[in-house]
Amino acid sequence: MSGKLLPQSDDLFRREISRRDFLKLSAAAAGAVMLPAGLSSGLVRPDLAGLPRLADFPEAEFLARVTSDSNVRARPDINSEIVGVVREDDVVPWLREVSGEFPQAAVRRWVETPVGWVWSPFMQPVKNQPAQPVTELVPTAVGPGMWVQVCVPWVQVELEFAQPIAPWLQYRMQEEFKPPYLVYEQIFWVDQTRTESDGRVFYRLSELYGSPGDVFWGPAEAFRKIEADEVPPISPEIEDKLVVVNLHRQTVQAFEEGREVFFARCSTGLDGEETATPPGLWHRIWRKAVSIHMGGNTAQGYDTPGIGWTTLFTSDGVAFHATFWHNSYGAKRSHGCVNLRPEDAKWIWRWTTPHVSVYDNATPGDQTVQGFVGTQIQVVEY
Repeated sequence: MSGKLLPQSDDLFRREISRRDFLKLSAAAAGAVMLPAGLSSGLVRPDLAGLPRLADFPEAEFLARVTSDSNVRARPDINSEIVGVVREDDVVPWLREVSGEFPQAAVRRWVETPVGWVWSPFMQPVKNQPAQPVTELVPTAVGPGMWVQVCVPWVQVELEFAQPIAPWLQYRMQEEFKPPYLVYEQIFWVDQTRTESDGRVFYRLSELYGSPGDVFWGPAEAFRKIEADEVPPISPEIEDKLVVVNLHRQTVQAFEEGREVFFARCSTGLDGEETATPPGLWHRIWRKAVSIHMGGNTAQGYDTPGIGWTTLFTSDGVAFHATFWHNSYGAKRSHGCVNLRPEDAKWIWRWTTPHVSVYDNATPGDQTVQGFVGTQIQVVEY
């Protein structure tokens, strides 16, 4: 393999939109929201026949999606020989993960692939498990629908209306000239299904909470339905619960009546006035959502859809949530939130109060509370 050699450091976040681009795209998005969806394009029923079938991903039980262009090295050592390059959204077999050498980095894990070793923070663990299409939706207070999670490494989707609204999507389509796609573990709401003449089933995908207004169509086999019985509350009979986030150690611990029942590595906010995770001993969970769209202010410059298992605990939106754009747990990385592996974020979502119904709420999969009802969160610095 050959290619341009890339710098590697723990603060190289190649997926972010620059502040200048974010300002430009945010202004464009604000204008786009003022128009009825699809007015400029007239595209009401997209032609899905042109959507490609699922990509032919490598056959392996464990895979990695490359989240940022990265050098491939001969050994798990930042100073070892560069033997190639992997590009963003490449999917490769994940053979094993080991602790290696990267002296100046907080994360020293490396993933072995068939072509060599890649620094772990740029390797999202994924699987390729296409699902059986579902055409019967769940009756809810907002109409028939269901929550679905991307179950393949990535999938190309089609905008229902040609004009992208969200800054991330404008950047991808208009600056990078790439088609829209969704990646493993993102969660969306399906409110329509459509079966084509060739038998292929497609889902209409949107975001119930925080959506700028973009709507997609995607092949049903790329999304698995989230069943209500897969997210029951954990230990609902226990009232004495506490979550401790340690900013120094980059860890999350959960305690029942003083006994530790859960531990995970996390990525909290980068040091800085705009990005640091705020310490405090009296935070309380006030909102939980199965999925939400998150965007930073114009100084921070980020915009991310389909974030799963979101548990908010400060008034300005700091939350535990699933992360699919990096694998840098153990190092500060976020704009203030507590980034967790999707399975860890889901555990926190199920264990903490308030307990949320996936489909039965007036707002399915979303609940806000006031007062001292939510589980207490302590963010410490020692």
